Amino acid sequence: MENEKVIEIHGLKKSFNGKEVLKGIDLTLKKGENIVVIGKSGQGKSVTIQCIVGMITPDEGSVKVLGQEIGDLNEEQLKDIRVKVGFLFQHAALYDSMTVRENLAFPLKRVLKIKDAAEIEKRSIEALEAVGLADAIDKMPSDLSGGQRKRMGLARTLIVKPEIILYDEPTTGLDTVTSKEISQLILDIRKKYNASSIIITHDMSCAKMTADRIVVMNDGRYIAEGSYEELEHSSDTFINSFFKLGL
Repeated sequence: MENEKVIEIHGLKKSFNGKEVLKGIDLTLKKGENIVVIGKSGQGKSVTIQCIVGMITPDEGSVKVLGQEIGDLNEEQLKDIRVKVGFLFQHAALYDSMTVRENLAFPLKRVLKIKDAAEIEKRSIEALEAVGLADAIDKMPSDLSGGQRKRMGLARTLIVKPEIILYDEPTTGLDTVTSKEISQLILDIRKKYNASSIIITHDMSCAKMTADRIVVMNDGRYIAEGSYEELEHSSDTFINSFFKLGL
């Protein structure tokens, strides 16, 4: 449904050891939309997306995901929501003792409770093909390059067919060419799966390629939002610095 809201955040606050990290965040993500969040390190960007999946409990505010208030859900209901929300960690978070095949099978068996070997194989190959890694199914994570590990992490996220994907620094540590490939992959996945995404990044090339809307964070608050072109020409020196320096 066009303009359907898949994430609604209102008045989100969170402190750690007396230090306010989030100071009243408001954000809405629509179906099929890519939002990029930029800001300096330590501003609460990752804390926000961890609140979305219930990994962190906010002190105040409301987080609705697919129409459900996260704070009202029990552990079982939270698990059901997490199946629909893929989380791509900054360092891919692969199980190094498992092959690529076993890494992919793990969420199918553990989360979706799929036992049929043919179904697991089919979905594993489909996920790897979606990220261009079909020939890596029997490799170990240690045999993969940094870019391949990111792709592998994305394949494992995709395999449960989430409606929303949260990307935490998807291009960090990658060379320019590989970063561009990952950014293109984010666009391809949106097109193929009609997934809605929040992308945290310091990579302004990634932001320019992937964002329908960019949100700027400073001192625990969102201070501006708009298209890349709108924010690039902002008269605000803080906002403008990201575009001039590329963070």
